[in-house]
Amino acid sequence: MYPDARAVASYRVDLEGLDALANTLIGIGGGVRVWLIFGEMGSGKTTLIKALCAALGVTDTVSSPSFSIVNEYPLGDEKVYHFDFYRIRSEQEAYDIGTEEYFYSGSYCFVEWPEKIPSLIPARHVAVSITAGDDDERTIAIAIHDGEAETRF
Repeated sequence: MYPDARAVASYRVDLEGLDALANTLIGIGGGVRVWLIFGEMGSGKTTLIKALCAALGVTDTVSSPSFSIVNEYPLGDEKVYHFDFYRIRSEQEAYDIGTEEYFYSGSYCFVEWPEKIPSLIPARHVAVSITAGDDDERTIAIAIHDGEAETRF
């Protein structure tokens, strides 16, 4: 499923368990700074990113950058960037706002709708897939992509 992933795990969680899972996911990510969040409309991508930001220590209000494309949140002396590429019409739009500079800045970058920018995605990234289940339950799968062989937790 993830041929270049070194770690793959899957979790079932409801909204109440999301904060604890976000802490787990940050630990699994092992310091990888570019996170791609996949899921259907309404699956909870922004909600997960809010929890991931909180797990990192972001105290600002985290909201979807649907119209601005990118939101920036302070994290001590660093920044966290939250992208939403749903509304872009081409990869060129993402390139023009300096997406690659953000991705290689060393800051955490959480990306909604990464499938819109396939050629801009760094080889080293975390891929998270959200699938809606019954009621408020979600299945969240995580894989770290860095070119090494896949192992499972």
